[in-house]
Amino acid sequence: MKDIIIAIDGNSACGKSTTSRLVANYFNYKYLDSGAMYRAVSLFFLNNKILPNQVLNNLDQLNNIHIEFKSKGNLQFTYLNGKNVEREIRSDKISSLVSSYSSISVVRKLLVKNQKLIGKNKKIVVEGRDITTVVFPNADIKFFMTADIEVRARRRYEEMRVSNNKISLSEIRKNLDDRDKEDSSRKDSPLTVSDQAIIIDTSYLKIDDQVNKIIKIIEEKFS
Repeated sequence: MKDIIIAIDGNSACGKSTTSRLVANYFNYKYLDSGAMYRAVSLFFLNNKILPNQVLNNLDQLNNIHIEFKSKGNLQFTYLNGKNVEREIRSDKISSLVSSYSSISVVRKLLVKNQKLIGKNKKIVVEGRDITTVVFPNADIKFFMTADIEVRARRRYEEMRVSNNKISLSEIRKNLDDRDKEDSSRKDSPLTVSDQAIIIDTSYLKIDDQVNKIIKIIEEKFS
């Protein structure tokens, strides 16, 4: 198979990250989790007590943000300024704030520039909102993953209650609903479905099923 860019877009809690990582492992490709980059930036601002409406007055702080990814076995970890922050960036606090920070144009432009550099040599699976429309509009193949919001809320609840037994299913559903509305209505790079994207509804698919479905489509097109 020739070297390609595989772009996977979609709503949160649809299995994008796990699916993308496993697809990357299968093809022995790099994996870029663009959402983790926005979460890491949000964590940086939160730790430095900079609210979303204060970012434009603190643009010099962007120079103090260094994000990298390190792999261990089949897992990938996000590092912010040399510290493993994978667990912190998946917290419900960051989940509720990330859309507000990521909608800031200067933040998006900086991260999109970095993402394009990471993917310039192809042989990569890139995942995240607007990855198929803005970051890699010319990706060799595009997927858009979606699922019923009730299913998504249940999945996220099962993930999060391990570390936060106080979180409620209704809270998570509201957060997801708010995130969907904010992502699709923001002025800069709103979440939309690319005309070329293959839609994968994961509402009733297990992870293995959705991974195998995507792999089959890719192999049929490029092998």
